[in-house]
Amino acid sequence: MRHRIKKHLHLNGKDKAHRKSVIRNLTTALFEHGAITTTKKRAQAMVSVVDNIITVAKGEHSDYNKIRLITPNVFTEKASKAALEFGKNAQNTSGNTRITPIKNRDGDGAILVKIELI
Repeated sequence: MRHRIKKHLHLNGKDKAHRKSVIRNLTTALFEHGAITTTKKRAQAMVSVVDNIITVAKGEHSDYNKIRLITPNVFTEKASKAALEFGKNAQNTSGNTRITPIKNRDGDGAILVKIELI
């Protein structure tokens, strides 16, 4: 039995590579589309990564170095450039995402939320 063992990032016992891949996929989709629908646990796990990316994009590095620092956290070049543009225009380094509950998913009752960049 595994009593009182915390699961990492609340992604139901997935291994480390799968957790990282899920977060990267969601982060890429968020920067490409501006808003996505996902489960509450995945959205909460993704918020800290998005805040770190925005902090890097607001930093004092050159644009080339910012892209190099952002790229390991997203999959596409389009998402990297979108993150860089969003970071330049953002006023704060955190609190740039909004999580809004939508409904419960029909199949398993998981809470679906809409996460968007503000």
